[in-house]
Amino acid sequence: MRSNILALFLAPTMVAAHGAVTSYVIGGTTYPGYQGFSPVAGAQIIQRQWPDYNPIMTVTDAKMTCNGGTSAPLAAEVAAGSTVTAKWSQWTHAQGPVMVWMYACDGEFTACDGKSKKWFKIDEKGLTGSVLNSENWGTADVLKNLEWTSTIPKSLKPGNYLIRHELLALHQANTPQFYPECAQLKVTGSGTATPPASYLASIPAYAAQSDPGIMVDIYQGGATSYKAPGPEVWTG
Repeated sequence: MRSNILALFLAPTMVAAHGAVTSYVIGGTTYPGYQGFSPVAGAQIIQRQWPDYNPIMTVTDAKMTCNGGTSAPLAAEVAAGSTVTAKWSQWTHAQGPVMVWMYACDGEFTACDGKSKKWFKIDEKGLTGSVLNSENWGTADVLKNLEWTSTIPKSLKPGNYLIRHELLALHQANTPQFYPECAQLKVTGSGTATPPASYLASIPAYAAQSDPGIMVDIYQGGATSYKAPGPEVWTG
């Protein structure tokens, strides 16, 4: 595939929009993703098409897996130990964590629905410091840069994987908003490692809705620290 694939799908900017991953940079190649609210039949992309970037409000919602996306015709090859950069065309919230997950398909992508307890985190950033009502959050970095770069664990066993970028917006007290999208990766390399069971989770419902990392009042809650919901990050 060419080293720079032009964006294929354009949509009008929505005044009250939130945001979603709309492209990826992997191994020097830019892979266009989906532009929300404009479904494209047969789109030749690595991203699992999602219907919109309206927020998901509960961690148990079926859309939590890949924001409703179920398949994609392409996959990007990525070497274990290299990076994946997700890009957003817009993002509007500065309070909340960024979490990056992967899922081992153990077979063809057409049979990979992401519904088993095999999701594991490879990256996250929550709160830096002790002031929740601040812009010292992972999502503030996305607001500023409109991109997020993560490293695929170098020891990861080769195979077909989903990568899932999730932004959890906490700007409304006790009203979490989830924004996940997935893409398809073919991981290469000589690694043999897989995450231990303690690092694995199911999506949806990787945590309870009442989890203190989900149900948060950043204004009057009195907290001085924050832990992102779900398992710890696995780095290989």
